[in-house]
Amino acid sequence: MSDEDVKRVLGLLAQDDTLRAFSALVLGGTGDAAPKALERLRAGGLAVRDDEGQWQARPARFRELLKALAEPPAQVSDEERVLRAFLAEGRLKSMPMKHEKRMVVLRYIAQVFEPGVRYPEKEVNVALRAFHDDYAALRRYLIDAGLLSREDNVYWRSGGPVSL
Repeated sequence: MSDEDVKRVLGLLAQDDTLRAFSALVLGGTGDAAPKALERLRAGGLAVRDDEGQWQARPARFRELLKALAEPPAQVSDEERVLRAFLAEGRLKSMPMKHEKRMVVLRYIAQVFEPGVRYPEKEVNVALRAFHDDYAALRRYLIDAGLLSREDNVYWRSGGPVSL
């Protein structure tokens, strides 16, 4: 079931004629319900015809919609949860204080550098500025974490996961 199903049912109940028709069905009859209103209720899953051709309310439709909306969200990994907490639109909001979370963020950032490629300091700064304005601090964090190495103002990736 989709949001459209929910909107359709709510839309039916927002119309006076279908609301009256549904109320009449719930109370055990059809009253003077318009046939078009009953057909719209049937299309929305709120009414059915029994074997004898009599209209019946189908309030179970509400439970179906609620159950569909209450389904648990897709599983999100711990790393993804950390990245969502500390990155917004690809930019670092703040550096995590806890070491484990900081390492998740730093490993993610380190992936912008290709393993085996040597980068001049200027290129490293440009790449890190995309994540945060304090690129010098980020560079230091990456070096301290063993994810980036440096010699004579040339940097290379020295740790972290590698995409294959």
